[in-house]
Amino acid sequence: MAQKKEVYKEKLKQTGHWKYKDVYDLAFSWLKDSGYSIQEDLYNEKLSANGKEIIIAWTANKKVTDYFKYQIKIDWHILGMKDVEVEIDGKKVNTNKGEVEIVFKANIIKDYEKRWEDKPLWKFLRGIYERYIIRETIDEYEDDLEDELKDMIKDVKAFLRIPVK
Repeated sequence: MAQKKEVYKEKLKQTGHWKYKDVYDLAFSWLKDSGYSIQEDLYNEKLSANGKEIIIAWTANKKVTDYFKYQIKIDWHILGMKDVEVEIDGKKVNTNKGEVEIVFKANIIKDYEKRWEDKPLWKFLRGIYERYIIRETIDEYEDDLEDELKDMIKDVKAFLRIPVK
């Protein structure tokens, strides 16, 4: 079985005015431009008196080597989203109002092709290989994936006007 390790996790929450389509497109384009293949695992939309509730789950994968794969999971939860019109610099602009919560998770997946799974000896050798031979490489890939996700989060925060810490 492939081994998955969570490298980084962060949650964003914003209440106010923001454009749903633009945030969605920004996140999707960022992943595509960074070489990830994206799968939408869930899309659920409900209408209520308070506005729309939208739940979205994405899984994005990127092959790094024959042994390592990056995985970014993004879970969206939007509450009370309504279409509104605001005035910016004297011009009326259509936008959305509501609460958006986005949870980002970065996982590194080792031996995703399950080449070391056939025999118990191979599993044992995989442990030695990872612990003593490629330990530094694993650390570098984990750092690289964490930095990638932090860059994406920084872009989404800037778009939503959330202060970056």
